[in-house]
Amino acid sequence: MSSWEIHAIKYADRNARVRGDSFVFDDNHDAPHPMDYFMWLLRRGDEVILVDTGYDDAEAAARARPIRLDPVAALAPLGVRPDQITKVIVTHLHYDHAGGLRLFPNATLHMQAAEMAYATGPCMCHDTLRMPFTAGHVCEAVTRLFSGQVVFHDGDGQVAEGVTVHRIGGHSRGLQAVRVRTESGWMVLASDAAHFYENLFARKPFPIVVDVQDMLDGFDRLLGLASRPELIIPGHDPLVCKLFAPGVADHIRRLDPGPIAEVPR
Repeated sequence: MSSWEIHAIKYADRNARVRGDSFVFDDNHDAPHPMDYFMWLLRRGDEVILVDTGYDDAEAAARARPIRLDPVAALAPLGVRPDQITKVIVTHLHYDHAGGLRLFPNATLHMQAAEMAYATGPCMCHDTLRMPFTAGHVCEAVTRLFSGQVVFHDGDGQVAEGVTVHRIGGHSRGLQAVRVRTESGWMVLASDAAHFYENLFARKPFPIVVDVQDMLDGFDRLLGLASRPELIIPGHDPLVCKLFAPGVADHIRRLDPGPIAEVPR
């Protein structure tokens, strides 16, 4: 059984942040703490799966959070056109992960049933929980559902041979991690189950959270899914761009061969 390539595609960053934005109860809460934004492309021969879609210029303007590259332009160096994408794994429906859904009209979405229920249910009556979502992105997912282009998973599920999804929760009710068989072993795209390596290894929760216990239990779940701890890829850590070899463009890193430097623990 052949393994998958994984390409981490950085499309934005936000550097005017502090540690208090990344960690609950951090002693050094006002120290700078930048964040990178990624999509991930899985490829095996002619098979291509996109994990998350980033967000576009309109969303960037609405939130005053500029992007460096539109998601379509970010994918271009990999030779992938948006109309060629037929499978998108949506780790969760927050704006920075599902903000580009409309750009991939031919894609069937793979997501957790719990995430759709959360994003369209009574929890969205609360401003704090609603803040990371944008109504248009959620509506696009609902429209895709009524077009027969959504596959729901309930906990663990298989998207393709060698690619599975696993509900973690915590940060968002239906947040899922993606487990991929690579030449280095089972690699886990944590997405926002661990924004940073430090969330995972120091067991520090991220402040945007719907269920703290699920988030903390999720750290152990990630460790159980990966062949080795260093094969867990956090969703927003700038260290990813330092720990993995450059890909086909400056904003792309090749993950599947494994890290080229020691992962901080």
